[in-house]
Amino acid sequence: MIGFVVVSHSVALAEAAVALASEMAGPVAPRIAVAAGTAEGGMGTDAALIARAIESVASPDGTLVFTDLGSAILSAELAFDLADAAEGPVRLAAAPFVEGLVAAVARAGAGGDLVEVEREARRALDAKLRHLGVEGESVPVEEKPTGRSESFLLTNEIGLHARPAAALAGALRGLDAVVRIGTATKPAVDGRSLVGLMALGARKGDTIDVTADGPDAERAISAIRDLVASGFGE
Repeated sequence: MIGFVVVSHSVALAEAAVALASEMAGPVAPRIAVAAGTAEGGMGTDAALIARAIESVASPDGTLVFTDLGSAILSAELAFDLADAAEGPVRLAAAPFVEGLVAAVARAGAGGDLVEVEREARRALDAKLRHLGVEGESVPVEEKPTGRSESFLLTNEIGLHARPAAALAGALRGLDAVVRIGTATKPAVDGRSLVGLMALGARKGDTIDVTADGPDAERAISAIRDLVASGFGE
């Protein structure tokens, strides 16, 4: 699983962002290191702290670094040169700090690789942009799904929002199945994508249409059935 480094001028901000993202990680959580503030405990960033954070969570699967303000990016780039031959690729996320981290951690928890996780982070603002009538990086529209299908009525109070969407994506971890989920008004999206699932805008009383292909298709459908029946644990 990939590792994450959260770089911020503020320790409190970084720790709060990590706490929020960790809520979306599911049962198998990625390693996340915080590199915030200066070595003296002040407001700012420190390339040496960032380098050590990268080394602490580096993985052969890759490491994704999130930054808050402009100078944090410069410090992170310098840290890449200071880090001692970190395992796997290390990338700087071109994504919003909080929303991007939440989406990326959820995708990693669902088994996503570095490319998938980085893409998910970049798309993290899409649902908000569409709601406000601003064009963002579009969520890919899946082809008409085929395979094992079942529809489920959402009964939990908040519908398919952040926590339920993360739980659904996490439930598919380790299953050899391509899962797509849509509604009567929205085309099917990747069932492991927090951003895609939230973009469906499914609320209490709406029906989600689930299709699964692959050797574990039945297990995937069953996992979603159990989650919906439990009200996503709410």
